[in-house]
Amino acid sequence: MTPLVIALLVLVSVFGAAMLSMRMAVALPKDHVSEESKETVKLAMGLVSTLTALVLGLLIASAKGAYDANKSELTEMAAKIAFLDRVLAVYGPEAASARQSLRQTVEQMVARFWPASHSQSAQLDPDVISAGVAFRAIQELTPENDDQRALKNIARRGVAELGQMRWLLFELGGPSTSMLTMTIVVCWIAILFFSFGLFAPSNGTVIVSLMVAALSVAGSVFLILELDHPFAGFVQISSQPMLSALDHMGK
Repeated sequence: MTPLVIALLVLVSVFGAAMLSMRMAVALPKDHVSEESKETVKLAMGLVSTLTALVLGLLIASAKGAYDANKSELTEMAAKIAFLDRVLAVYGPEAASARQSLRQTVEQMVARFWPASHSQSAQLDPDVISAGVAFRAIQELTPENDDQRALKNIARRGVAELGQMRWLLFELGGPSTSMLTMTIVVCWIAILFFSFGLFAPSNGTVIVSLMVAALSVAGSVFLILELDHPFAGFVQISSQPMLSALDHMGK
């Protein structure tokens, strides 16, 4: 299921729990809605509320941290690609084939990370074949002087670092949020909303307030799930760093 569908299900579940408890409150005996009962429920739900806020905050922080790590890794990779292309340019016209192979590798990577069709998902797994073409092209360079020899060594280290970063990006691309934890938190929130409806008057102002609160909760769940999929959805990482590196390649 997409993050939007999950967020809508959370909205229905949480708001539905509040509406259900409002219906049930009418049939409860008087002693169940007494002031003493209200105070006890408030104390119990205060504990649940604290736990929910703490875990929900941790989930948001974890998802944001993973998103920022992916974004930083991608930006660094784009910078290294642009630098590697400049190293090959300084090497001389003999490196034209290596530069072309590097450009084709980057173009394929951009196409896999950000597919043209929205129905396709991002492919973060490294394409070993295309990456190997660029590496072999650099390996086949035959330096004619010390400068070219030094530049070839720099290029070899650069392409090796890019390969490592590509695998690291693949490993970082997995979900950072446990769905079991998310499910437990949503259940806690549904319990809270159930308690809200037990003692709330059934009028338009209260219902609208509960709806707004439920929308806020669903929005936070949507944000967590969107950040947890950095190469898809509405909050995906921008392809601009890679496109900028491509623009500077070959010049």
